[in-house]
Amino acid sequence: MEFDFDAIDEEDSPFPEVRASVSNVDDPDMPALTVRMWIVGLFLCLVSGSLNVFFNFRQPAPGIVAFALLLIAHPFGKFLALVLPITTYRLPLPHLPTSWAPVPSETPLGRVPTFFRSVRTTLCTPACLEFSLNPGPWNIKEHVLVFMMANVAVTTPYALNAIVVAERYYGASASYWFALNLTISTQLIGFGIAGFTRRFLVWPASMVWPQNLVACTLLNTLHAEEEVSYDDGEDAPRPKYYMTRYKFFMIVFGGIFFWSFLPGFAFKALSYFSFICWAAPNNLPVNLFFGSASGLGMSVLTFDWAQISWIGSPLMVPWWAQVHVFVGFVLFFWILAPALYFSGAWAMWYFPFSINQPFDRYGNIYNVTRVLTADAKLDPVKYAEYSPLFLPTTYAITYLLAFALSTSVIVHTILYHGKALYAGVRRMKVEQDDIHAKLMRNYPEVPDWWYGCVFVLFFAIGIVAMEVWDTTLPVWGLLLSVLLPAVYVLPSGFIFAMTGQSITLNIIAQILPGTLLAGNPLANMIFKSYSVQILNESTGFVQDLKLGHYIKVPPRATFVAQGVATTLAAFVQVGVKYWIFGAVDDICTNNQSSQLTCPHNKVFFTASAIWGVVGPERQFGPGSMYNPVLYALLVGAILPIPFYLYQRRYPTTWVKYVSIPVLLNGCAYIPPATGLNYSSWFLVGFLFQFWIRKKAFAWWSKFNYVLSGALDTGTVFGYIFIFLTLQFPRNGELEEKVNNWWGNQVFVNTADYQGVPFKVIPEGGIPLKNWPPAS
Repeated sequence: MEFDFDAIDEEDSPFPEVRASVSNVDDPDMPALTVRMWIVGLFLCLVSGSLNVFFNFRQPAPGIVAFALLLIAHPFGKFLALVLPITTYRLPLPHLPTSWAPVPSETPLGRVPTFFRSVRTTLCTPACLEFSLNPGPWNIKEHVLVFMMANVAVTTPYALNAIVVAERYYGASASYWFALNLTISTQLIGFGIAGFTRRFLVWPASMVWPQNLVACTLLNTLHAEEEVSYDDGEDAPRPKYYMTRYKFFMIVFGGIFFWSFLPGFAFKALSYFSFICWAAPNNLPVNLFFGSASGLGMSVLTFDWAQISWIGSPLMVPWWAQVHVFVGFVLFFWILAPALYFSGAWAMWYFPFSINQPFDRYGNIYNVTRVLTADAKLDPVKYAEYSPLFLPTTYAITYLLAFALSTSVIVHTILYHGKALYAGVRRMKVEQDDIHAKLMRNYPEVPDWWYGCVFVLFFAIGIVAMEVWDTTLPVWGLLLSVLLPAVYVLPSGFIFAMTGQSITLNIIAQILPGTLLAGNPLANMIFKSYSVQILNESTGFVQDLKLGHYIKVPPRATFVAQGVATTLAAFVQVGVKYWIFGAVDDICTNNQSSQLTCPHNKVFFTASAIWGVVGPERQFGPGSMYNPVLYALLVGAILPIPFYLYQRRYPTTWVKYVSIPVLLNGCAYIPPATGLNYSSWFLVGFLFQFWIRKKAFAWWSKFNYVLSGALDTGTVFGYIFIFLTLQFPRNGELEEKVNNWWGNQVFVNTADYQGVPFKVIPEGGIPLKNWPPAS
């Protein structure tokens, strides 16, 4: 369909954040799926994806993020545009001689059908495939396709955790082909689901996707010439302090790159800037409230962008969403959590306030191996002799919020987005098209059946993996593990698209198999791998579809790039995993010489034992210590209703801006995130997303997202450089020497950093009621 571009010169998005970041013009003739795009995109994705698999098994380790590849890809693309030949190549395609398909003058049915004539014409007409290695300057559509490929392909596959844990801790044997089937099916089932959400999460203008605004700003900064017009005419001199976005980006990038050496290596106290705790290092209440490592972060200050952006860049998340997140944080972690902790509820005061590991009754990290049989099943006798599993305060609050969120997000979606869902199902417009949707009419859309075929194919591969290899997960369990993210993809997508806050199924994806397949940790891990990865991949693919929508990339080009990159990356990443484990004998041990200690896999193992071995029945069932947490399911379902009814009765009230799921979900990063990550994040968000946006909107429109991208990428490059040059060589000898001075020790010698509990556990362990449990 052709579109009149002259009619929309002045039309733009109704959202100022989008207007500040996304161009409202398009060049439909700009090539996208070029040979050089495939060269740059696949090379960077496969190399970085392989490195991330390696780093995944190391502690400490950096990670190569998609934004870093966005910057690296640009000089690669410019170089190929400079050196590749501009010749157009034509490859003749095979065709049938006309004598092989004569046209009969008549048929028993009369005239020759038009369909037969068209098929004959197609098969017998000479044709050629035309392409060029260098179709012109390196352009923004090629660049964004490389970024999309990076977004979906560089992250370490979540299913590899299940493979490693099954082999290392449960004695299972997993071949390369099983691991590949498991990995590729968990990823591309999500791809198929994502395609069916486009009319809800991609095409409507209100689905902003804040992360994409940063990417759009960076891409436009790298590709667009600064066009400035002045009242005095085009030849008027520029202001004395005029600065382009690109120059601003490079200045900030360089500054934060060099600054990261202080909080990241030479002066780490700038990162953990809990100065009040330094003055009273042994005062437990002071360290709890003002601590930056395991405390509530009321000291607020940090000079490390990695700490500030731990839960996402505060320059990217809308102000109303930041208010929701911080209000939820204050209610649940600055008020409720200390009240529970100092009252001794659930014996919390015997353990550190915030830590990401469970404890036993003696105050030690829970040793799961003490309650397992030889075949990795729960031994009730050993369990009764050892200890119940105790949760630290932040863990208990996180579970409480996760239970409430699991029902709240469904009720909220039905109440607030029910009409849009109904209209979308009936294939009616959810919203009126904005300028970006109108410009995308020039490109053929991807049919739903393409995504349907992807879903069916890779779900079938998942069934093959479950049936051919002894996974102990029945097919109905696989179906349920796929159905769970399919139900949550729209509620999660709505929140992610409007707030930049993602929702995870980690808790519910362990409770369901822990209940239905009790005492089976292998099935629990595979179920969790499918549910968590499918939801993450679905939202990731949809996010990239929206990015392509903003940059005006043909949807079918996006489909091909995403699918090919994900598939090829799975082959390489699984291969790297098997190569590492074949080459390093003592991998995943605490004293491994290259520090390949597998920290993520150990956490995954602990979770599998808690939910797959001990099980939710013992942890949260009737008579258990944490049984009251389950009431959060009911509370979460009820909470959105009064707010919805009130705003329906009074449409102009501020209550219409309240979103209960965002309030509950905002604190999902705790633990391992700490109070400092939230308080400093909100402080910076207030400065840029409220105060500067209100007082200097022109500056904010031009530079805010450029600043966010520069801080993020500069910090990543800085920490990778520190790791490769100062931490990795000689097993970190240089870092050990630097760590000895005051600036790297003052925050370590505090009760906050050392995680000192409020109460000392009595001799013989915490006294328990109704223990040991009845068999």
